[in-house]
Amino acid sequence: MDTAFDKPAAARTPADSLVPAVSRAVMLLERLARERQPMSSSLLAAELALPRSSVHGLCNTLLHHGLLRRQGDGGFLIGSAVMNLAQAFVADTNVTHEFGAMWRDIGQSPDESIVLSVLDGADCVYVAVRNSLRPLGLAFNVGMRLPAHLAGSGKAMLAWLPRATLQALLPEGPLARMTDHGARTTDQLHAELARIRERGYSLDDESVRQGVLSFGAPVFDAAGAVVAGIGMCINKAQLARDGSDTHHEAVMRVAQALSARLGAR
Repeated sequence: MDTAFDKPAAARTPADSLVPAVSRAVMLLERLARERQPMSSSLLAAELALPRSSVHGLCNTLLHHGLLRRQGDGGFLIGSAVMNLAQAFVADTNVTHEFGAMWRDIGQSPDESIVLSVLDGADCVYVAVRNSLRPLGLAFNVGMRLPAHLAGSGKAMLAWLPRATLQALLPEGPLARMTDHGARTTDQLHAELARIRERGYSLDDESVRQGVLSFGAPVFDAAGAVVAGIGMCINKAQLARDGSDTHHEAVMRVAQALSARLGAR
């Protein structure tokens, strides 16, 4: 089944119809989003292979509109105005609406922290969060972005993408890591995704945060395409000692209930 993920965005729009200045601004924002650390305009110019004068002008323009913010040392970070765009996207996403409505219909909050994420390239972005009262040492917020191959909800989505799409998102080679856990190469990731498809859920075993587990499950729409991922995040110390843990069953039930609300069989 063809989906919007079957082709990179650049392949869907002819290059000669793009506005160069806008493309450079998007490249700059995406680079800062991936780095998650302040970057100077000279470093951005070097990494993006753009003239320093051009990057200087882009940074000042984005700074003026609140899409960037400047640190005391002159480094740039993503600005708060980006959240306005993210919130507009979330507000117009049916799966996000149904996620909120589902918990309102149930009339209670989940026992564990639950996140809803969607894919944005090779990252997963949290578009809705239901935090539990149990401490995790990690705050989950709307707009939070993580490498999809590390997060539980991200891996749950990757597992059901066409192989060609997956290879375009994550080319062969070593993978980025946040801890000492998780797949190191794309070959290891493909093997892990095959196991996820077999059992129906994913597991992030301290790949994002030491001491934190995340069980993930895919959300499908009426056409059978994966459109989101559910992640249930818990403190590893809370797992049942006798092996009777049922968190994977709980996250699958949430994902199945949300899929049903979207018309999936």
